Amino acid sequence: MSIKITHIPEKVPQFIEGIRRAPKREAKLSDADIKLALKNALRYIPEEYHEELAPEFLNELMTMGRIYGYRFRPEGNLKGNCIDEYNSKCIEGKAFQVMIDNNLDFDIALYPYELVTYGETGQVFQNWMQYVLIKEYLKVLTQDQTLVIQSGHPLGLFKSKPDAPRVILSNGLMIGMFDNQEEWKRAAAIGVSNYGQMTAGGWMYIGPQGIVHGTYSTLLNAGRLVLGVDADLDLAGKLFVTSGLGGMSGAQGKACEIAGGVGIIAEVDYSRIETRYTQGWVSKVARTCEEAFTLANEYMERKEPCAIAYHGNIVDLLEYAVNNSIHIDLLSDQTSCHAVYDGGYCPQGITFEERTRLLAEDKNKFIELVDKTLIKHFEMIKELHNKGVYFFDYGNSFMKAVYDAGCMEISKNGVDEKDGFIFPSYVEDILGPQLFDYGYGPFRWVCLTGKEEDLEKTDKAAMDCIDPNRRYQDRDNWAWIRDAKKNKLVVGTKARILYQDAMGRTSIALKFNEMVRKGEIGPVMLGRDHHDVSGTDSPFRETSNIKDGSNIMSEMATHCFAGNCARGMSLVALHNGGGVGIGKSINGGFGMVLDGSQRVDDILRTSMPWDVMSGVARRAWARNENSITTSIEYNKMCEGKDHITLPYIVDEELINKAIENTTI
Repeated sequence: MSIKITHIPEKVPQFIEGIRRAPKREAKLSDADIKLALKNALRYIPEEYHEELAPEFLNELMTMGRIYGYRFRPEGNLKGNCIDEYNSKCIEGKAFQVMIDNNLDFDIALYPYELVTYGETGQVFQNWMQYVLIKEYLKVLTQDQTLVIQSGHPLGLFKSKPDAPRVILSNGLMIGMFDNQEEWKRAAAIGVSNYGQMTAGGWMYIGPQGIVHGTYSTLLNAGRLVLGVDADLDLAGKLFVTSGLGGMSGAQGKACEIAGGVGIIAEVDYSRIETRYTQGWVSKVARTCEEAFTLANEYMERKEPCAIAYHGNIVDLLEYAVNNSIHIDLLSDQTSCHAVYDGGYCPQGITFEERTRLLAEDKNKFIELVDKTLIKHFEMIKELHNKGVYFFDYGNSFMKAVYDAGCMEISKNGVDEKDGFIFPSYVEDILGPQLFDYGYGPFRWVCLTGKEEDLEKTDKAAMDCIDPNRRYQDRDNWAWIRDAKKNKLVVGTKARILYQDAMGRTSIALKFNEMVRKGEIGPVMLGRDHHDVSGTDSPFRETSNIKDGSNIMSEMATHCFAGNCARGMSLVALHNGGGVGIGKSINGGFGMVLDGSQRVDDILRTSMPWDVMSGVARRAWARNENSITTSIEYNKMCEGKDHITLPYIVDEELINKAIENTTI
């Protein structure tokens, strides 16, 4: 067996007009780095083609900032087809090919020609040579092998066993002294590091649907916590203002409508507005601030849901609200601030097209304008907050970006960012205590046949596994899955997102595998967002409600990854960066192929509870009240099998007295 690139396409495939392209990526490269980048890219190619491809690759590096190997991209659109249309020696090899192609679909990917799925920089692979090679490996992968992938590069196939992972992969894991944005940019440019974001490099992105449920839950619970909305009511008559209609941020309008509210989402790139409007993810488009707020007021008065895309800058929108004393109930932002200087955030006062030109021609000027706008953005939020608006950071590294722009005022302790910022993260105040601490997180699945009837059957089976009377979270989730088809959430292949706790995920997974076994549905791929209970260590986002000082540690995500490998998940991933940027997060995820076998049942019974409860256990040890309660229940349920260590709770007053009475 020889896995290598042997066929060299005669020319670069034609780029289709109207498909978004990534801006030039910047990195400080020496002459030696440029030579290294070329050598690293050409090592995928037989020597007889090096003379022909070296100038082509050099041109890509100089004009795009990366060597993408466009020549090796298949012509036209890539889609996640029915699993039966792919070749492999095992079902997992076919399933992973479905997922890879779905992540690069024109309808899914932000910059499909540059392999960017979402989040401005989240790539499936570094280049198209890796795509071609990995596809070849997956075709010959057997039940007795594991494919190992490092930042998109297929290291090779290694002997394992049927109940071991078929793929183990990592993205962007850097040594501490080099774990920063500048060093990562160099590493990416020379072809040794990939930014997998969260589910892009793990092949589990399912379009903006993947974050709709979390956004829906966040908005509903924000309404309950700060607006006085009853647990059995929705956000009718309430206004949510935010920005970003790209990959995951494209979910905001749809989530707001499902939650019953009115949303205004600012977006500078009109092509993204067109995409979301065509897909039905926003209902109205406004060209001016006045039009946006007038439309919003009409729907609020009627208490009807509506998602309004405003074509313009969020800072202009907020400035208009301040100057015209417009009340906003909930306020956030979901632009790609983890890549704030790479096009993820557009300065006030310039068009999206001018932003792209400045990125390529005058990066220093662009950075200056970004910093100025970030601080202005912060000033507008402060003014609105002082008038009673509830602002929360949506985990996109916005507050960290403001801090990095030189605004010390946003720091909670006034010294540094270690204690977080003056406004809460949505996980810190909402999603963490209300969902993650109980074990509820973004469980998801893909019907690998691509059949609508399979998705409908799994929706019903999942709903039947939920007791809506157990907790209000279960009631929310039951209603979510009941209405999933009506809300038209699918973009790309037939997939579903459904927040569930450990036992809920296990029950649904086992039920699906039974349905596959009985021939009621075709094979299913299970997964989750890395943004989950145990999947991610990120002090400004996923672990922002960890208050024992361990929020700076990345052991939870690493152990979750290792435990999933040990228990035999089909695909296991670990990444650096996530939604907040290099050096600010370690995150991991999995994919589990349901083939109806007893082997899969056995893996599910051990792996699904571990994947969730390892995070609940860490949160309980941090003294999170709801996690302690959940862990006590779990210990009783699993007595003699599993046991979570619980903390003793120290009286705060006792600590204060001890310090007062002691000379330190």
